[in-house]
Amino acid sequence: MRDRVELRGLRARGHHGVFDFERREGQDFVVDAVLYLDTGPAAASDDVGDTVHYGLLADRLVRVVTGEPVNLIETLAERLAAECTAEPLVEGVELTVHKPSAPIEHEFSDVSVTVTRGRRGQW
Repeated sequence: MRDRVELRGLRARGHHGVFDFERREGQDFVVDAVLYLDTGPAAASDDVGDTVHYGLLADRLVRVVTGEPVNLIETLAERLAAECTAEPLVEGVELTVHKPSAPIEHEFSDVSVTVTRGRRGQW
């Protein structure tokens, strides 16, 4: 299946990181989720109930980012991917977490972790 629904650039403030100041002050994280599912039924019915309601999914993803802190964005990415694959119609997800304000003492444009998951782990 190669149909996909994409939610890109979802921004939320979280308190993730290995340093005390990251946990205390927080920072913005940006999430990109590419959901793989069959969009044919939704196209035929024109009913949001036959697809993934990306607005409601965005709410759940923001709750994960703003929720319980973790040390690594790898862990955060795994939790977000699990939220996506919990959607009954989603066969797989490519989920990227960007940490644009990562504590690096050099100029950089982005730090990110991407995981690809399906209903049975790696997809």
